[in-house]
Amino acid sequence: MKQKVTLKIIAKEFDVSISTVSKALKNSNEISEEVREKIKAYADYYNYKPNSLALQLRAQKTSVIGVIIPEIVHHFFSTVIDGIEEHANKRGYNVMVCLSNESFEKEVSNISVLTNGSVDGVIVSIARETQKKEDYNHFEMLLKDGFPLVLFDRIVDSLKCDKVIIDDIGGGFKAANHLLEIGSKRIALLTTEDYITVGALRKVGYRKAMQSAGLEVDEDYVFKINDTKNLYRQIEKIFHLEKVPDAILAVNEIYAAIAMKIAIEKGYKIPEDIAVLGFTSGLISKFTSPPLTAITQHGYLMGQQAAELLINRIEHTGPKEFQKEVISTGIKIRKSTYIGE
Repeated sequence: MKQKVTLKIIAKEFDVSISTVSKALKNSNEISEEVREKIKAYADYYNYKPNSLALQLRAQKTSVIGVIIPEIVHHFFSTVIDGIEEHANKRGYNVMVCLSNESFEKEVSNISVLTNGSVDGVIVSIARETQKKEDYNHFEMLLKDGFPLVLFDRIVDSLKCDKVIIDDIGGGFKAANHLLEIGSKRIALLTTEDYITVGALRKVGYRKAMQSAGLEVDEDYVFKINDTKNLYRQIEKIFHLEKVPDAILAVNEIYAAIAMKIAIEKGYKIPEDIAVLGFTSGLISKFTSPPLTAITQHGYLMGQQAAELLINRIEHTGPKEFQKEVISTGIKIRKSTYIGE
């Protein structure tokens, strides 16, 4: 029995967009005769039949937008969703949230489900595995079809769509500069592996701050953490250095909280012996002991702006050119870097 083919399967076979296949099957002059004939012959051979329900769904407005995030437990992503919902609801849209769980395959599957007539557009923070593979074909196919897409936080500059990001370089600079201002000299950096864009950019900011202060960056003090392995053991290596750092800058609050826990277990006082600073001022930062100084990322504002860009694109009310919004960071100083009442 021949396999049942869809527009997506035909598009993949000929390495073209779904829109191109659809036009070819409708004998559109926009598609070359050679490509039209090949696509029609393939469709005939496999007895392709249009999915009338899917066509009907695509033809009508759903007033729903899809959101794909890497994880739900992260405070930053939960605040982004709050911002998206607030703006979307004001403009008459509902929100459907999916998780990629940092998986490339799950992200591709989510895109396929959401864009088959379920939503009018999607907002995505790219999964860690997708960034590692550098395979963005599922996004490129959407953009070829003119499907509204907004990327936030973790983005790919080469994809031609609207984007909203945090000023990660500025945030990294602000974080390191605060530690320098309180007198720290040996600042260890807990960052992600380089293919995760936000961590790589925060590292750039850290380097700039150190260099601006006339300090050399000692690579022994830069730790790239693999999130799939034991975090405690990786972070504990900081304390095996010949000279233990007098400050730790972590690119997220989880790394920072673990570093602080290990330091206290080893008898160090926070911040007298070691100051600690993280990114994302969430519940973890508020309830560590002592409370954690953190770079604030304004996730709620990011969500609002992402929703606004997407809905403007859906309704054709914004600029034709793709927009890239950059949100400045703040800093919430708490007792992990400040000695006082």
